[in-house]
Amino acid sequence: MRLCFLVEEQYRHDGMPVNVIRQLTAWGHRVDVVRPGSSLLRLSETVRAGDHDAWVLKTVSGGPGLTLLEAAATIGLTTVNDARAIRGVRDKALAAVIAERHGLPVPVTYAAARPEEFAEIPAAEYPLVVKPADGSSGRAVRLVPTPGELVASGREGAGEGMLIAQPYVPNAGVDLKVYCVDGEFFATERCSPLHPDRPGRERQVPLTAEVAAIAAEVGAAFGLDLYGLDVVLGPDGPVVVDVNDFPSFRQVPDAVARVAWAVLRLAHAGTQAPGTASGPYTSSFASSPYAPSALDLPNLPAESASASAPVGGTA
Repeated sequence: MRLCFLVEEQYRHDGMPVNVIRQLTAWGHRVDVVRPGSSLLRLSETVRAGDHDAWVLKTVSGGPGLTLLEAAATIGLTTVNDARAIRGVRDKALAAVIAERHGLPVPVTYAAARPEEFAEIPAAEYPLVVKPADGSSGRAVRLVPTPGELVASGREGAGEGMLIAQPYVPNAGVDLKVYCVDGEFFATERCSPLHPDRPGRERQVPLTAEVAAIAAEVGAAFGLDLYGLDVVLGPDGPVVVDVNDFPSFRQVPDAVARVAWAVLRLAHAGTQAPGTASGPYTSSFASSPYAPSALDLPNLPAESASASAPVGGTA
């Protein structure tokens, strides 16, 4: 297969997706890498029907990569994840509406252009968690104890876009991160960014049936295949506080091989007419020739994903 990965500067040396690109190359697939925002792109040549079996996005929220992915989807190319689904989770205000509409357990969400506007929220709903609607990786997430501290919290690191606020869900100071790789679920526990003073390292934990069911509902509601969700265990049960497309998949067993296999399966499925999907990528990773894996990644230079020049920029 021939794949195009959209990778922005922030993830240029990140294991996810760099190691996935290496794994796909080691399996004999052609991977072109486009770096949106760091090179001149001639759109008529970069986004061309038939050049790739699928496009894969690994970029920051609000970055230019999503526009390119949407352009590819517009002319009928397969994207991983679905471009419309990615837009739905990249905008956290939109994501909150989608989640609530589908009956997912999420906090009440308020939106405003300036932090001080949240002062109108009843004091009984404080403390609030305030964050940018286009945020990612815990950027500019703040716990605001009282209305009087809204201005002091400011917008440092939050950019100029919309802000959202949600009542804080009391919890033990740890987040449950649930990862989905094409229908398989994995859970890890890590210290909450709202409680950086509490000790703890990220570790695998068992996934309860209740949380697994919520994670599956999240995928169905947003139309995602590769995703993660942050869950806090509050006094009334699990609450979803964030959803991410193509996360880090930290602590997932054989994460690189699993994600690479999922990309191939999804790319293959996207090239088939409805009801005709068949071939080497229709099985799950567990039944693929590469599992259980102890796969050695090829020793490729970090700046080269394929032998030929990548499309639209340098790899």
